[in-house]
Amino acid sequence: MFPFMETASVESLSHLAARHTALLTDLYQLTMAQGYFLAGRARPGAEDEAVFHLFFRKLPFEGGYAVAAGLEDAVAYLRSFLFREEDCAYLAGLRGSDDRPLFQPAFLDHLRGCRLRLDIDAVPEGSLVFAHEPLVRVKGPLLEAQLVETTLLNAINFSTLVATKAARICQAARGKPVMEFGLRRAQGPDGALTASRAAFVGGCDATSNVLAGQRFGIPVRGTHAHSWVMSFASELEAFEAYGDAVPNASIFLVDTYDTLDGVDHAIAAGKRLRAQGHALGGIRLDSGDLAWLSLEARRRLNAAGFPEARIVASNDLDEHLIESLHHQGAAIDVFGVGTKLVTGGDSPALGGVYKLAAVRTAGGAWQPRVKISEHAAKTSIPGILEIMRFRDPVTGALVADAICEEGTPREAITEIVDPTDPYRRRTLGEPLAGTPLLVPIMRRGKLVGALPTVQEARDRAAADLAALSPSSRRLQNPHTYPVGLEASLSERRTALVAAARAREHGSKGGAKEGTRGQAGAVARSSS
Repeated sequence: MFPFMETASVESLSHLAARHTALLTDLYQLTMAQGYFLAGRARPGAEDEAVFHLFFRKLPFEGGYAVAAGLEDAVAYLRSFLFREEDCAYLAGLRGSDDRPLFQPAFLDHLRGCRLRLDIDAVPEGSLVFAHEPLVRVKGPLLEAQLVETTLLNAINFSTLVATKAARICQAARGKPVMEFGLRRAQGPDGALTASRAAFVGGCDATSNVLAGQRFGIPVRGTHAHSWVMSFASELEAFEAYGDAVPNASIFLVDTYDTLDGVDHAIAAGKRLRAQGHALGGIRLDSGDLAWLSLEARRRLNAAGFPEARIVASNDLDEHLIESLHHQGAAIDVFGVGTKLVTGGDSPALGGVYKLAAVRTAGGAWQPRVKISEHAAKTSIPGILEIMRFRDPVTGALVADAICEEGTPREAITEIVDPTDPYRRRTLGEPLAGTPLLVPIMRRGKLVGALPTVQEARDRAAADLAALSPSSRRLQNPHTYPVGLEASLSERRTALVAAARAREHGSKGGAKEGTRGQAGAVARSSS
């Protein structure tokens, strides 16, 4: 989706890079940025700073976890951020409702010289994450931190969604290989590439997307289409010709006409391959009663002397259908999953948000900001936040996560409070190993250290999933993994919300709780 840093190797998407990444944003980010500029909040040497957190409020797929992904795309975007002359010329031509220019020349001059100086801390790709936890923390000049909101959400939301779906599908597959077949059903070319990479991070073994294989080093796999069979006079002739074309990758799609006849024809083509010194790779089932057909196909393959030939199943599979096939005793060796993986299926969007948590003026102290809502889950968490992950020191099992203020020592965290219900608390027993989860990614706009490779992200996801309780990995009605606010942070948030509501009710409309420079300011919103 975005150009990657010049040090990237096979994981580069530079050939598909958007030419104008700074304009890949919502219009209101630019109008707000102009507002900050005109209000004097972007003065050189005296500009306001802010902290934003990117997080989601609800786990997708009604599941028990999510797999963080998309950070490499996000960093590539940040590193390539630039308003070119043609970008500013386009913005200069935009008009408001009075047909006058929407953007002032002085602001456009500011954009021309804008180079990001943000500090970025983030959860490493492949890490398991949960609701309300900051996946990305952005700190720096207010105007710059505002401008990057939309594209950061675009990069993180979709990749995390697909990586999570892939992890669930691979969990349902019970160790059997899963191939991602979603290119033709994905949301455009960039969406397809992003989905292929995220699916691999989440646990898929291979992709049909050849460009993704080249860019990311993901193994590529495939069979053939029904059109191949239909283009020949007979199915057997088609299989024999395909075996001649790719004798070392001969998996035959057997359901063009009659599936079991197709299995018999695949066996005949397999015997021909064997006589030529090659092996029958297997067959693919793409329709019908997959459980029954797989069992009958397995019986016929075994009886014909092909017990090693694999049975691949496709046809709108997801984790629930795969789990059902296992319950039915299906004899399927490999699962090909497409549409419901690369589109998110039953949860088409993650729902990540990007919320202001603290501001400060030049030379001043950080002031927390909180947004309150009629919905408890939408009341934001103020301050500069960190995640402390606790594990069993012997087994390494995940025990609980604490959302705390940056720099909070592990030993100070003894109790966590549910983010949506302050009466639900959990005491953290001893001994537990606590590790901060957010790691430095950028400082003043410069990359610090190397980002993990896609294979390293995949390995991390596998390790974290193995460390998560099986009850929290359940596909349906999972046990809730403990995540809470460190107790003193919860108390400070409660106090800020109470004070803000008291000011609101006593102001008679005259107070300005959102004004610049007021400690603990609050905004009310339903979003």
